[in-house]
Amino acid sequence: MAPPRFIGLTGRPLSLAVSIVATTGFLLFGYDQGVMSGIIAAPAFTDLFTATKGNSTMQGFVTAIYEIGCLFGAIFILAFGDFLGRRRAIMMGGSIMILGVIIQVTAERTATPLAQFIIGRTITGVGNGINTSTIPTYQAECSKTSNRGLLICIEGGIIAFGTLIAYWVDYGAIWRFPIAFQIIFAVVLVIPLIWLPESPRWLLTRGRDAEGEIVIAALRGLETDSKECQLQKQIILDSIAASGYAGRKGTPLKAVFTNGKPQHFRRMMLGVSSQIMQQVGGCNAVIYYFPILFEQSIGQSPQISLLLGGVNMIVYSIFATVSWFIIERAGRRKLFLWGTVGQCLSMVLVFSCLIPGTEAAAKGAAVGLFTYIASFGATWLPLPWLYPAEINPIKTRQKANALSTCSNWLFNFLIVMITPIMVANIGWGTYLFFAVVNACFLPIIYYTYPETKQRSLEEIDIIFAKGWLEGRGEGDGGTVGGFWKGDRYVRAARELPFLTDEDVEVEARRQGLVQDGEGGEGLRVRSVRDKEEEGLVV
Repeated sequence: MAPPRFIGLTGRPLSLAVSIVATTGFLLFGYDQGVMSGIIAAPAFTDLFTATKGNSTMQGFVTAIYEIGCLFGAIFILAFGDFLGRRRAIMMGGSIMILGVIIQVTAERTATPLAQFIIGRTITGVGNGINTSTIPTYQAECSKTSNRGLLICIEGGIIAFGTLIAYWVDYGAIWRFPIAFQIIFAVVLVIPLIWLPESPRWLLTRGRDAEGEIVIAALRGLETDSKECQLQKQIILDSIAASGYAGRKGTPLKAVFTNGKPQHFRRMMLGVSSQIMQQVGGCNAVIYYFPILFEQSIGQSPQISLLLGGVNMIVYSIFATVSWFIIERAGRRKLFLWGTVGQCLSMVLVFSCLIPGTEAAAKGAAVGLFTYIASFGATWLPLPWLYPAEINPIKTRQKANALSTCSNWLFNFLIVMITPIMVANIGWGTYLFFAVVNACFLPIIYYTYPETKQRSLEEIDIIFAKGWLEGRGEGDGGTVGGFWKGDRYVRAARELPFLTDEDVEVEARRQGLVQDGEGGEGLRVRSVRDKEEEGLVV
């Protein structure tokens, strides 16, 4: 029997096709994130949308309303993502983005152009919120352990290339074309998904075991009855059983707020905190407003500021590829820590060079903005998209990832709204604020972020169960209040040896995540006492 095929592909070529589509979704994300920076103050734009001319608050609102749409898209996935599945959700998100773009570019002076543009931008944001809540999960669940980190880091890094394309398209075109251009990326995202497979893990959580088995075999280039395919299927079913919600087609939201052995709440908060820190560290204060920052803070002309913004995006894109080569060597923790130090020191350089108020000193601030975007692109750009997708267990992964994405867009909106106001009112104090915030990240990462490099998604479940069992005497008790006792999970990740697929199943049973009679061989009904022990009854 030959391995199953989708669109004529199996094994590595099929996995590559999944990765190309997923990466296109984040290329679209990056493009749409950067497209407003070059047109928000352009004469052709402000002549039509007169309320934005010389009004930093309105410019911030028109730019940031996109983030509110993204937030609503993430909330939609929080509510309906488990029902839709990964593939259909991404197709829906791409289609909604196309609709939003059409509404934006058809705004005319004869009607109410600004209101129409804001509505279209919000709708586009809804589609992007759906995509960014779903694509990393889809990629993680279709990837092998050996390249999962690389593939999702490529997704995250490609955001920079999308932003780079947007900057240079803005530089050479009137505002309608740059906004309309993103339809190309949306079509490339949506059409192939008609024929690509669904996530095998989602299929197995829905009880569609035969379909899940076929997708596992197709992605790995195996026959469905091969030993490796059946072992992978069994490991995933064991992971579903360990979640405590096996047999249910949907996971209740309250499950995300429980701890115990699965540590659902802790793992959700790790993902949420990474997305919050990405935003409050100042990334979009630089990405969205780089030309404006050069013009207002450093005193360059509008044309030179826009040109330097494009050069900055080239630097951003180059450094965004760094994580592709070192993510599985250096690991997640080290990159988080290195990136935080780089961002903090860059912001220190920016604000200290702006204090004298001289043109010569301001050039040092320009260097700081470039080093900031280099540090961010190499580390904090991709990592908050990777970490939530792999750190959360299978039954709460979609909801936890949606919550982390909600936090990203909520704080993204906040930073994009307040940055022009902060720059106008406190000047160099804006960069001092971001320097202090970045310094506060270091102890949080060091003491609470377990390393996940070269770990299978099911192996990560074992790390948290091991940490919980070792810390029971310290009063965790499976409650939300035990979240900050995170060093034991960092230690568990460091001490647990790397496991083979066979070892994962044995260790899961040894840790009590799965008991005899569970998994694919028939699920026994757990007692209330069992569920209380695992934090499933609160």
